[in-house]
Amino acid sequence: MSMPDLNLLVTLDVLLAEGSVARAARRLRLSPSAMSRALARLRETTGDPLLVRAGRGLVPTPRAIELRERVGQLVQEGKAVLRPVEVLDPGRLVRTFTLRTSEGFVENFGPPLIARIGQEAPGVRLCFVQKPDKDSAPLRDGLIDLETGVVEQSTAPELRAQSLFRDRFIGAVRAGHPLSRGKITPARYAGGKHIYVSRRGRDRGPIDEALESLGLVRKVVTIVGGFSTALALARASDLVASVPERHTGNLRDGMFSFTLPVKTPELTISMLWHPRQDADPAHRWLRRHVREVCSDLR
Repeated sequence: MSMPDLNLLVTLDVLLAEGSVARAARRLRLSPSAMSRALARLRETTGDPLLVRAGRGLVPTPRAIELRERVGQLVQEGKAVLRPVEVLDPGRLVRTFTLRTSEGFVENFGPPLIARIGQEAPGVRLCFVQKPDKDSAPLRDGLIDLETGVVEQSTAPELRAQSLFRDRFIGAVRAGHPLSRGKITPARYAGGKHIYVSRRGRDRGPIDEALESLGLVRKVVTIVGGFSTALALARASDLVASVPERHTGNLRDGMFSFTLPVKTPELTISMLWHPRQDADPAHRWLRRHVREVCSDLR
């Protein structure tokens, strides 16, 4: 069996990224005719047209869409294998890392992480952006370097993930709230007016399921998109916020926090990154600091 021309992987990666023979040719510094011949070879090798005419442009076939992520990952890993080993000097590193995290993560882990990074690599800047959704595209496209959160079924399977810590939900109310006095039973907890946190506008979750198993239903009077907002409302009213304990430690200063009177699943908070960053020495250095900061604050 003849060995396939692995150079075609690079060509295919660029063609699928550009969606144009002319643009791919310019990017690879080839003539349009040479790129057309390369596409013909790819079609023969894969047994699929890969890119087909649609109006004035080209669109990928289902097979091309299936291959796009795998090919991109293979090309990046190949470059990493052939790249000379670098000895990272953090003191000379000049780079901005973009981290997509929750507000609670920034509030609690941001200060020590920024301090550690600044001490070791003064030329490095951390840019924290919010998480409006679970879309993995920013990691794939290189817009985000690192993300923290819960790995879910919708998380892109090609992403790398490493657990940082476990968290659990607790209750939080203003100082002097009726729940700050006496034993908090499931009935007393359910009897309060509650804030529900959901980026998607949902109004029920594991806490409600646990209460329902006891024949109880809590009254959700408002829905907000983040835990910091929920705690701000609870601090200034008689509303009850149910929030992750470690994610909100600093945000709950001065409030009364309590263990929920029902059992709910714990959360595993992980960091996620795209495989293209796996071997990058600077990215590995950043990941180490994130792990150590989360470990120190347990």
